[in-house]
Amino acid sequence: MRLIDLSVPVATGMPVYPGDPRVAIAPALSVAADGVNVLHLDMGSQSGTHVDAPFHIDDALPTLDQLPLERFWGRAVVVDVRGAEPRAPLGPSLFEASWSESRPRAGDILLVATGWSRHWGGEDYLAHPYLTPEAAELLVAAGIRTVGIDALSVDPTPADDFPAHRILCGAHAVIAENLTGLDPLLDAQTAGEPIEVSLLPLRLPAADGAPVRAVARVG
Repeated sequence: MRLIDLSVPVATGMPVYPGDPRVAIAPALSVAADGVNVLHLDMGSQSGTHVDAPFHIDDALPTLDQLPLERFWGRAVVVDVRGAEPRAPLGPSLFEASWSESRPRAGDILLVATGWSRHWGGEDYLAHPYLTPEAAELLVAAGIRTVGIDALSVDPTPADDFPAHRILCGAHAVIAENLTGLDPLLDAQTAGEPIEVSLLPLRLPAADGAPVRAVARVG
């Protein structure tokens, strides 16, 4: 059994979704002056590797603390779409082709491996592939209620609307974004090793989402 970190580092000036609060981290207390080291964190709820609650796109949908913990921890299936072009729509056929070898069960965590995390920190990161509404509907129909992607969003960036978000969140699903390091999971899946993923967020009451330390357990 081995653990694999799927999270980006949280640091001052890190990439954020256009218009979101910038991330700034600075010392608040120091051992020399105060006897302890404490950091001051200034960041938005959607910073870094994070999860979206349905409330993120609709005031009438569940907030982060209203979702069952099972949404954030469980068996994972990884879909390999690393050959996708910039800003490519990821339609249902890509998922159905992948499922011929490893089909998800209702309640599984579905991870979309675009390979776009290699562009983290650069301008190309915004030109990521994204889910079509039809793909989102396919996942919902399959009983998937947790979808993660190694890109900035499941919808295009920038966007006038968020159809994939609306379909997934409308089904009370959780969306994890800005994952990284999914390649080893694809290798493990090909080798037939079981994969379990934790996406447990900070416990923020009435929140739209929160940063996570995403971790996979393989084997």
